[in-house]
Amino acid sequence: MKLISVLNLGALLVASVTPSAISCPTTHHAAPIVYLSNGTYRGTYNQYYHQDLFLRMPYAEAPVNDLRLRIPQSLKSTWTGIRNATKYSPSCIGYGSDTWVLGNHVSEDCLSINVVRPAGLPERAKLPVAVWIHGGGWVNGGSSDPRYNLTFIVEQSVRKGMPIIAASMNYRLHAWGFLHSAELAAEGSTNLGYRDQRLALHWIKENIANFGGDSERITLWGNSAGAFSVGSQVVAYGGRDDKLFSAAILQSGSPLVFGLKPQTASTWEPYWNKLLHTTNCLVPEPVACLRRLPTNELSAILNSSFASPPSWGQVVDGDFIPESGRALLKKGKFAKVPLLMGTNFDEGTEFVSQGINTTSQFAEYVRSVGVAKQEVHSIEKLYSDNPAVGIPSTLKGRPEGHLAYLGQQYKRAAAFSGDVFQHAGRRLTTKSWAKQQIPVWSYHWNVLVENVSPAKGASHFQEVVFTFNNINGQGYDTVVSKSPLAGKPARLVKLADVMSTAWISFIVNHNPNSNGKSNLGACTCRLLTDYLTHSSIPHLATVSRAV
Repeated sequence: MKLISVLNLGALLVASVTPSAISCPTTHHAAPIVYLSNGTYRGTYNQYYHQDLFLRMPYAEAPVNDLRLRIPQSLKSTWTGIRNATKYSPSCIGYGSDTWVLGNHVSEDCLSINVVRPAGLPERAKLPVAVWIHGGGWVNGGSSDPRYNLTFIVEQSVRKGMPIIAASMNYRLHAWGFLHSAELAAEGSTNLGYRDQRLALHWIKENIANFGGDSERITLWGNSAGAFSVGSQVVAYGGRDDKLFSAAILQSGSPLVFGLKPQTASTWEPYWNKLLHTTNCLVPEPVACLRRLPTNELSAILNSSFASPPSWGQVVDGDFIPESGRALLKKGKFAKVPLLMGTNFDEGTEFVSQGINTTSQFAEYVRSVGVAKQEVHSIEKLYSDNPAVGIPSTLKGRPEGHLAYLGQQYKRAAAFSGDVFQHAGRRLTTKSWAKQQIPVWSYHWNVLVENVSPAKGASHFQEVVFTFNNINGQGYDTVVSKSPLAGKPARLVKLADVMSTAWISFIVNHNPNSNGKSNLGACTCRLLTDYLTHSSIPHLATVSRAV
């Protein structure tokens, strides 16, 4: 991978609106209005942040009744008068803690978009746009999750002199969006959640100028399943460039399938057959039968333990995903846009199986994730049973005492797991971009945050709060999690400022280092700012530009 120096372009090269051009907050501010081709929306004005919010704007017909388990249909309805866009939509139906901590406020009628912008934009403003795709393992979550509050990143962009508009979307989850079978494939109803995202991107492309956004400068952005979603959009239709986005940010995800097993109709056949049996849809037209089931009845079955599904997410269908992500990358079949991509050092602690105590158990685990039997011995040699070289480094030695349940070979298995599920995809993706002479920046997160055990380390998802500049940890203090910035230690608050500024710089300039704060040398550079050379700031990793 050839590395070259990065030019400090300056933050205002592409930003059409500077903070001085944005009007100051006033005591009385009318609710914002936006005129779109389908009709007119009234948003809400947030005086504290001086922002306009437009929430729950549908981008598709509701996927209910006969539209259930079908490709999303563009919104056809129009209206006169003004519709309110002041409250979040229910999340799409899903199952997991990301959904139930928000009160299980879900619905099939969920395909909507939110837009947050600085208030007081001049007419004909053209701000760069960030489009966030939430994660949640393809099975839960939603754009209303307060951890993904777009207000903080928009506020930071104005503060840093690089104002942006931010948008987020809901997309169908679990079987509602990612069920697969030969019958569904025959009618083209595959990768529905990803097709939802694609239609949302078309809506944003067509409408964002009315909000003051630049339709030619749209950056996709996601973490975890959201990053895998971004990756799937990048390779969709064999890398066909529909000009829906001009750059992409992938945090802990890639264009590859999650793991080593590409999904096909045969992979899904056992789950599909059990679903039909459980729903009494073993009939000549099973898909039509599933569409007729009451929502609550089908949801209760999907949320039961009637069968274990394959991995949710990307399926090779010969259309939206014509070949495996790995094959598409190696053939150069992806959208040629600048990329900012990274993973967390201890990703494997999130995904590893617990209780691996012996080498034979380790070998069994290696086989279970899809490694060919003849390759297992090579894996055993590559990943030695030496805790000193396993992960996380924050856990010294082997798990003992109250951590014994993790297994004596936990650190060995976690190192392998991180490579399989995250780091391998990052490496292949960045190398593929470099081979095609496309700008790509790669980071490696290595920070132990507050409320995380040393046995977990710098694991999955922990960087998200920093990239949003969510320094108050909004949405994190729940029955299942605690704020990574509890007490707001200065070193972590500063890190949030550094990272969010870098992300904004990439959204604005498609270069994370052009924020006017760093003088980067050739070959290798510290991430984005000289702040990271200070001992008070935790080491994040190196970021380089490869072409």
